[in-house]
Amino acid sequence: MKLGDKIQSADWKAEKHAPVIECPDEVEAGKPFKVMVSVGKEIPHPNTAEHFIKWIDVYFQPGGSKFVYQVGHFEFAAHGEADIYTKPVAKFALQVNGSGTFTALSLCNLHGLWEGSAEVKVA
Repeated sequence: MKLGDKIQSADWKAEKHAPVIECPDEVEAGKPFKVMVSVGKEIPHPNTAEHFIKWIDVYFQPGGSKFVYQVGHFEFAAHGEADIYTKPVAKFALQVNGSGTFTALSLCNLHGLWEGSAEVKVA
């Protein structure tokens, strides 16, 4: 088994499990910029005690590199305890020196691994 064979992808506008990466299309080299990753942007994910997003991992692959680098891991731990429910949304800032691609993986406890991606160019 290869893990990549288990990762699902779909257009986030039609699939509530696909992570959405929101970041500028173009940034300045070495200048921090904001990134937001969420699951259920267009079609809300239920986030109930029975059906929830456990975590989101975010990776960046610089253009021309064969390697990806983890830039964030976000866990969502409240799934109904005391009527508290976390929403699968993460915001962070980072800086890069070259163009590349973000990839986000999310894990739904019922429907497995999902991925989404976004490119960012350095001006």
